[in-house]
Amino acid sequence: MVEDPVAKWEEFIRSRYWDELLELADSYPLRRSLVIKFPDVDRYDPEFADELLERPEPLLEAAETALLEIDLPIDVLLEKAHFRIAGLPRRFKTSELRSDHIGRFIALEGLIRTVTEVRPKVISAAFECQRCGHLFYKDQTTSKFQEPYDCPNEACDRRGPFKLLLDRSRFVDAQNVRVQESPEELRGGEQPQTLDVQLEDDMTGMIYPGDRVVISGVLRSYQRTTQTGKSTYFDLFLEGNSIEMMEQEFEEIDIRPEDEREIRDLSKDPMIYDKIKRSIAPSIYGYDEVKEALALQLFSGVSKGLPDGTRIRGDIHILLVGDPGIAKSQLLRYISKLSPRGIYTSGKSSTSAGLTATAVKDELGDGRWTIEAGALVLADKGIACIDEMDKMRNEDRSALHEAMEQQTISVAKAGVMATLKSRCALLAAANPKFGRFDKYEGISQQINLSPALMSRFDLIFVLTDEPSDARDSKIAHHIGQTTYAGEISSRGGYSKEELEAVMDVIRPAIEPGVLRKYIAYARKNIFPVLSDEARERLEGYYVSLRKQGQDSNKPVPVTARQLEALFRLSESSARLRLSEEITGGDAERVIRIVEACLRQVGVDPETGLLDADVLAVGMSKSTRDKTRLMIDLVKEVSSTHQGPAPLEVVLERAEANLGMDRHKAEEIIKRLKRDGAIFEPRNGFLNLT
Repeated sequence: MVEDPVAKWEEFIRSRYWDELLELADSYPLRRSLVIKFPDVDRYDPEFADELLERPEPLLEAAETALLEIDLPIDVLLEKAHFRIAGLPRRFKTSELRSDHIGRFIALEGLIRTVTEVRPKVISAAFECQRCGHLFYKDQTTSKFQEPYDCPNEACDRRGPFKLLLDRSRFVDAQNVRVQESPEELRGGEQPQTLDVQLEDDMTGMIYPGDRVVISGVLRSYQRTTQTGKSTYFDLFLEGNSIEMMEQEFEEIDIRPEDEREIRDLSKDPMIYDKIKRSIAPSIYGYDEVKEALALQLFSGVSKGLPDGTRIRGDIHILLVGDPGIAKSQLLRYISKLSPRGIYTSGKSSTSAGLTATAVKDELGDGRWTIEAGALVLADKGIACIDEMDKMRNEDRSALHEAMEQQTISVAKAGVMATLKSRCALLAAANPKFGRFDKYEGISQQINLSPALMSRFDLIFVLTDEPSDARDSKIAHHIGQTTYAGEISSRGGYSKEELEAVMDVIRPAIEPGVLRKYIAYARKNIFPVLSDEARERLEGYYVSLRKQGQDSNKPVPVTARQLEALFRLSESSARLRLSEEITGGDAERVIRIVEACLRQVGVDPETGLLDADVLAVGMSKSTRDKTRLMIDLVKEVSSTHQGPAPLEVVLERAEANLGMDRHKAEEIIKRLKRDGAIFEPRNGFLNLT
């Protein structure tokens, strides 16, 4: 036991934290916490540090007393100042907590799942005796409100009645949060466990659902009560002492002056685009264009608030469509790890409540209905990666429409009306309906996604797995080298030079930590403006494409949505080089990427012309014209036969009179039947509805 802990703390603060204490005194009461790093206490006196972990209560009380008693050159009394201890050597997960840890000072690591409102909590209740008028205080040390048993005035000594005086009582801000284990650290089949944490005073209102944190504090327990009485089982909760943010938004990443110098030097490298491309999923061979687009998505365009109150999003949405086994999921997982607040989820197991938000009974507070955030809200100011998006149910996918364009999520459930922010970019992957992509079919017929949803993506890439001797041998060589590098790194026994040579294949050109800081710096400080050259080039490209649609027989090639995407991507391209101006080179780069996407997904397979309706409506103009002709033909054949039109006659006439391929005619009739425009009164006959 330490003989005089107050004196010990005073000596420690004077020798190690004097400057920090003066800063606190200078900004008090706006700042009310002195944050101490545990390793500093350990270096000062290891036995004292061990006792702090084993018996924290008396030592923490002594520390706050030391803050009051220490002589300061500034005339300030640190009456409401707190002593916070962070940086503990060991971080626990909820599932690792045992009965031995009760009463000890521990650090808990996890993801914030639920947060209650910040509410006042009484810590010292003032009572007035109604008989003698004596005023006295009773400290509230437990979660249950404690009322006095009898009047402390010796002349009275009666048992009440007592009146609670709210204006004379002392309150503190309080909040409860629920911390869940990080899902990526779980073993197979293990459920993520949760622990409730009580926060007070200046720690309240700091954290929100989705934040990854380390909370240090004293582990407490309380007895469970059941309908039959008190249980022998106890529940745990943490009395929070300090909060450390583990993973911030891009804008919150701490960038030191030396980091800024490194970032500025990197941006001047003429090969910066190539370096960033090679830093995205280096273990995956090829896909240069896709990786370039993913880099632009990480840097993001600039979101703009217009004078009329409307907001134009800056986030870039990308959809990857392709054959199985071409590393779509790998790309998604890599991006979700690279982006702060990156969330990865699979469409097969996601519901609309899991993606957007759901109403739950608030067990932490007083049992009211509250909103619990889903994946898109947790990914606010990050990237949400949704794999196998085509496997989601239609009603769940419809929840994405508002989140993608307006970047908000409106909830009206269980009497709770709320609008949550989901300012995240969406990176989605989908497989074709019939297993492999058919380049002779339109994209909308091959993917189980509604045209309204697909038209909201800025870029759609089709990744096909076509055999090619040269490419296949390069992929095989790359996978062989990657596998070998993984094997020898886990085996050991190799020299540093040998490891360096082998690891070169899968080493990113820019380390992930540096790249994150580079992206964060660009998003926080760079807001590029269009140069006249870039604006003319982008507008000229859009107008030249639209000219094709001026002929009444030709389809509309692109819509204004593609023009918005061009501007967003060019902003991101300028940000990537930390440039305050969008140049003609940025415009050319973006046009090349968008042109490649349009040629893959926005072309009518019959005419070979660009057609915006392929994505926006799900049907090309040529198919729509043929559908109209088919309805007229069924009408004509019905009137000739004075009854239902024989299917065989309709197909023959379509082939002979309209020059329509029999397979195409059957497909159009099938679609018209599905849409309810025609029906079969009996087998082999058609009638208009």
